[in-house]
Amino acid sequence: MSADFRHRGVPYFSQWSDPAHAAAVVERGADPCADPSWRDGGFDDPAHYRFWARRLCGLACLESVLAHWQLPRPPRRALLARALERGAYRLRDDGSVQGLIYAPFAAWLADDFGLQVDVLGDAPLQALVGAIGRDRMALASVGSNVREPCSATPRRGGHLVLLHGRDRHGVWLHNPSGGARAQADVCLPAPTLERFYGGRGMVVQRAPAR
Repeated sequence: MSADFRHRGVPYFSQWSDPAHAAAVVERGADPCADPSWRDGGFDDPAHYRFWARRLCGLACLESVLAHWQLPRPPRRALLARALERGAYRLRDDGSVQGLIYAPFAAWLADDFGLQVDVLGDAPLQALVGAIGRDRMALASVGSNVREPCSATPRRGGHLVLLHGRDRHGVWLHNPSGGARAQADVCLPAPTLERFYGGRGMVVQRAPAR
C-alpha cells in the first residue's frame, strides 16, 4: 500500500436522514419513515422517500465530499432532482432505476461544484486507494453487505462507499448504508475490502487551494 494519508473529520451522511435509524432499516427491515427526521432532506412524500433512500448511496458520499471541502451542499431532495436532470440516475419504464451512472455524474459535479471526477472502470482497488490525497477522495463500488465484512458470501459492486484514507491498518471509509458499528470512519484491511470490490469507482478531486 502507498504512503499513509487520511482525511480527518470528514462529515458522515447516511442514506437515511438520521444515521441512528439506519440499523433498524438495514438490519431489521424497519420503515424508513419511522424516523421522525425523514423530511429533513427536503422530501415531503413518504413513498418517494422510501423509494429513493435505499438508492442514494452515491449522493450521500457526495454530501460528505461537499461538506468536508466546504462547498455548497443543497438539500438531498434538490441533489436528487439535479442528478435526475443530468442523467446520473434514469428511471426505466418498469419503474426501476438505472444508476448511479458515472459519466453524467462526473460531468454534473464538474459543472455544478468545480470537482474533477475520473471514472475508473475495470481498475484494481489499489488504483482508487492510492489516489487518495490532500485534494482527492474516491468512491468505490462494493457489495452492500460490506457492512458485514466477515460475510462468507460477499457481494461485489452495486453500492458506493467513500474512501478517505489509508494507513498500515487498512482503508478508511464511510459507508452510507452501514449500521451502528459500520458507518463513519470504518477501517477495513485492503484484502477484506477487495472481497466486496466490484472493480470500478471514481476519484473525486477539488481544485487545489491557492
